[in-house]
Amino acid sequence: MSDIFREVDEDIRHEKYRRLWDRFGIYVIGLALLVVLGTGGYRGWLYWQEQQAQLSGDTFLQAVSLANDGKSEEAQALFESLTGATGGYPVLARLRAATDLASQGKEAEAIERFDAIAADTSVDRLMRDLAAVRAGYLAMDSADYTALSARLEPVAAADGNAWRFAAREILAFSAWKSGDLTAAQTWVDRISGDPLAPRDITGRIGLLNDLIRAATGKTSAGEGVSN
Repeated sequence: MSDIFREVDEDIRHEKYRRLWDRFGIYVIGLALLVVLGTGGYRGWLYWQEQQAQLSGDTFLQAVSLANDGKSEEAQALFESLTGATGGYPVLARLRAATDLASQGKEAEAIERFDAIAADTSVDRLMRDLAAVRAGYLAMDSADYTALSARLEPVAAADGNAWRFAAREILAFSAWKSGDLTAAQTWVDRISGDPLAPRDITGRIGLLNDLIRAATGKTSAGEGVSN
């Protein structure tokens, strides 16, 4: 008797599965097709992205090579063609194009390009701050301390910023040049008091510190002005 009941139960289960399949089978097949098509489409998109990135990389390297060979107009045209590229190449091209203009002596135009990148909120913050620092270096001879401070102080004041030491160095020398020894000393101290400061920057800042001490009559750090 138990075998008969088992067979009846199996028949009932099979009948339920058949009815469920008749009712929902088309949806299961449709879902499976969507998964397959979606996976294939995603992989295809990734492949396209990879190919575009490779093409952009080749174009960028070609533009850099042309710039290094002195073919600035051709290089600028290729840099401009990367404006709509995928990945990080658009901002890299903008930075390199501005650098190329500076190397040609077109500093005002280069500063304008760097400032535009620094103000572009669609660009990663790290790259924006780098552009601000590059503009600051170029503007040291033409801009006063107040103008440079407005451009660079947000970068210089942030202890965790990757470009803080470069920004502090610019502001220290700019303040010295403008005759603001107090501000110059403040930025010097922000660099010399930080163990993470790069050696090349601390070396230059050390020379500036000696100049400030000589100008203020100090013979060592912490001493007052001599009479």
